Amino acid sequence: MIFFPAIDLKEGRCVRLRQGEMDSATVFNDDPAAQAATFAAAGCSWLHVVDLDGAFAGQPMNAAAVVAILAAVRMPVQLGGGIRDLATIEAWLTRGVERVILGTAAVRTPSLVTQACGAFPGQIAVGIDARAGRVATDGWAAATEVTPLDLARRFEDLGVAALIVTDISRDGVLNGPDIEGTLAIADAVRTPVILSGGISSLADLEQVRDAAAGRLQGVICGRALYDGRIDVQSALRLLEHAASAPTGSGQPC
Repeated sequence: MIFFPAIDLKEGRCVRLRQGEMDSATVFNDDPAAQAATFAAAGCSWLHVVDLDGAFAGQPMNAAAVVAILAAVRMPVQLGGGIRDLATIEAWLTRGVERVILGTAAVRTPSLVTQACGAFPGQIAVGIDARAGRVATDGWAAATEVTPLDLARRFEDLGVAALIVTDISRDGVLNGPDIEGTLAIADAVRTPVILSGGISSLADLEQVRDAAAGRLQGVICGRALYDGRIDVQSALRLLEHAASAPTGSGQPC
């Protein structure tokens, strides 16, 4: 199982939000590229990056910061936030992003997921961000009537590289992850699933590892890393051990 450290970008800086609220942003690093290099030096094999401003604006807004991150590290980067058309997907993949995450676009224009998976096999993920059992879009600001499981099943046969499942109510508040809900999706589809939201400690990671028993591709972690609640190398050792166990399998958090 892969451990994905997260970098959320707002106005060119590395921040964390509480439950997706932009006015709750806490700045943790003015230099996202330096933060990415720190994660790389610790041994992380993937990096999860979100352009928060872009998610609200519907177009990339932190391109300079993303480009700096790509120049600073050699590990693969998965990127989401404001990516709503094929040209933008192609541009980011050409610049060195390994995997593009489609969230709002997956709900509003599912045909884009079909096109993108055909054009860039193995490089398209779908973000499933849910609040109270319904998917949210536009930087989590807009509610829909789509359930997370319905959205997951919609792309089952397209070759989506991963589904990134986030419980918005748990994101950034360190109250523990929604293991049961995430695993319910993982058990219902063949597409690899990544858990996001609520990770607060090594104990949470251990609980996810043991409960998943190889059913998750990875775990995304953000605020707990910046608060010092989780040591990156300890987290990597914990999840690498799971990946090497007979029941483990894994592959962006």
